[in-house]
Amino acid sequence: MSAPFYPLGAFGDGASLAVALVIGFGFGFVLERAGFGSARKLVSQFYWNDLAVFKVMFTAIVTAMVGVVVLGRAGFLDRSLIALVPTHLGPDVVGGLVLGAGFVIGGYCPGTSVVGIATGRLDAAVFALGVGAGTYAVGEAYPWLQGFCESGDRGALTLPQAFHLPEGVVVALVLGLALAGFAFAEWIERRLADPHAGG
Repeated sequence: MSAPFYPLGAFGDGASLAVALVIGFGFGFVLERAGFGSARKLVSQFYWNDLAVFKVMFTAIVTAMVGVVVLGRAGFLDRSLIALVPTHLGPDVVGGLVLGAGFVIGGYCPGTSVVGIATGRLDAAVFALGVGAGTYAVGEAYPWLQGFCESGDRGALTLPQAFHLPEGVVVALVLGLALAGFAFAEWIERRLADPHAGG
């Protein structure tokens, strides 16, 4: 059997929702066990004394990247059926800055706020209400924002396309960047824990 399973008709709508629910609960459980339901843990990355979020998310990105490339080349995954969100340069930059600012100020991202709510954290619930209110406000204002939101359209842009490099080279560069990032994260955490450590 080839993947992705749902677009290729391996199961229907009901089964796909059940699978999504199981994956969602599993993802939330892992986030909570890693401490990502706590705003203190999450914002520690911005003070550079606990870079667990950076390491976990970069690991997830690299794992997904390698998995997609290897499974695609092995013929198990039909990559043409994977949905890619179109790139809009200006709006994407602004959106990233707004999300980052909200993360720093509120201590959560949308996903981790749900994890915080599941463990009874009031600040996570307040944050999620803010996300909902902001989403509603942008939705109401979309007729005035549509021109900006659709500007800078580059289509479904991938890193090999953006940098005009072979896919294998991009994978190797990202892996190298990940290893360097992990080493730097470990070094900076040791330095902040003990200023005399690490040289």
